[in-house]
Amino acid sequence: MARPTLSAEQQRVYDLIEGTRKHVFVTGRAGTGKSTLLNHLSWNTEKQLVISAPTGVAALNVGGQTIHSLFRLPIGVIADHEIEQNAEVRKLLNTIDTLVIDEVSMVNADLMDAIDRALRQARQRKLEAFGGVQVVLFGDPYQLAPVPGDGDERAYFADHYRSMWFFDAKVWEETELEIVELTEIHRQSDERFKYMLNAVRFGMVTKEIADVLNAAGARTPPGDGPITLATRNDSVNRINQAALGRLPGRVLSAKAEISGDFGGRAYPADVNLELKVGAQVMFLRNDSDGRWVNGTVGTVTKIDSTVFVEVDGEVHEVDPVAWEKHRYSYAPESKQLTKEVIGEFTQFPLRLAWAVTIHKSQGQTYDAAVVDLGTRVFSPGQTYVALSRLTSLEGLYLTRPLRPSDIIVDKAVIAFMQGQADTPK
Repeated sequence: MARPTLSAEQQRVYDLIEGTRKHVFVTGRAGTGKSTLLNHLSWNTEKQLVISAPTGVAALNVGGQTIHSLFRLPIGVIADHEIEQNAEVRKLLNTIDTLVIDEVSMVNADLMDAIDRALRQARQRKLEAFGGVQVVLFGDPYQLAPVPGDGDERAYFADHYRSMWFFDAKVWEETELEIVELTEIHRQSDERFKYMLNAVRFGMVTKEIADVLNAAGARTPPGDGPITLATRNDSVNRINQAALGRLPGRVLSAKAEISGDFGGRAYPADVNLELKVGAQVMFLRNDSDGRWVNGTVGTVTKIDSTVFVEVDGEVHEVDPVAWEKHRYSYAPESKQLTKEVIGEFTQFPLRLAWAVTIHKSQGQTYDAAVVDLGTRVFSPGQTYVALSRLTSLEGLYLTRPLRPSDIIVDKAVIAFMQGQADTPK
């Protein structure tokens, strides 16, 4: 599979990461190619690089390991509790040159400090931030926020940190984090729409912008029904099940094969995938031959031992694929980091796609979508994530007009990003 070449902007960031020991935070609006850069880094680096992410699905998507399993950290607030490490973990953490954390906006300040402490402890370099490991962070705080815990956890953060965000961790008082903001949008080409999305991102939507978005969104969606992006899981399941039920014919189901250590609830696809001919589906993986990408929407035309899906007038035969769960370990004979497969989840890389949650649409691109913000928007960045999936204003349909209360931006994010980052031109 041909790997996309980097833009000049992406290449500069790659050179900064590869050619220095600086801690770097790579951010940027939706569609600026953060994933492309991370992919390129993992294939081309000369460094001993470990990729991690805060959730199981995010880790699977980048071929990494969850932070908690990599560092063997307990779930919940770690505070100043002792971090237990066996010899195997210490050896592994001693081998790392560069630690990459994807979707870092979901990592809270306490976990960031625990990563710092675990690395100092394992590497016996107590006075050096992250024990001398280079830390490279990827994510966009304008899109995803850390999930607040229970009342006790919230009280702990209120007492000990300026905010829950990773950038308010204590470790950054000791070491510098270089923020690099990718600014070239590869998803939208319409300058006017880009400008409006930026206003939503920064919480600076004027009445004029809201009127344009609402006027565009008020049109009736075409009969073939573009995908709906909704705030709630129950809405998505209801829309998908109702649409599947309306199709003639019987439901056929494919059960996933799960092997090895693939525990947890975070599966990358449905364990039991139910389909009919005529079902609207979304691909959950890039195709190695480039016929579709993660997020491509198509229609099932035939179901046999494989599934045939029509995308833009062309029918493709789709086979099951295996998602591999990885674990990093230390190989004493080569003194190298190795990445081994410890579990596999095999299923057709498809899911019903008359609707998907805004959260799951993260990173996807759609030509058209119905945005259903329900009765209210729950979390900062949700509206921005939904709108920025679209390639153009022409593809936007809203189930209700946008209200000022739908545009939520965390003040801590604005202070951090404007205080330190080069704001996009």
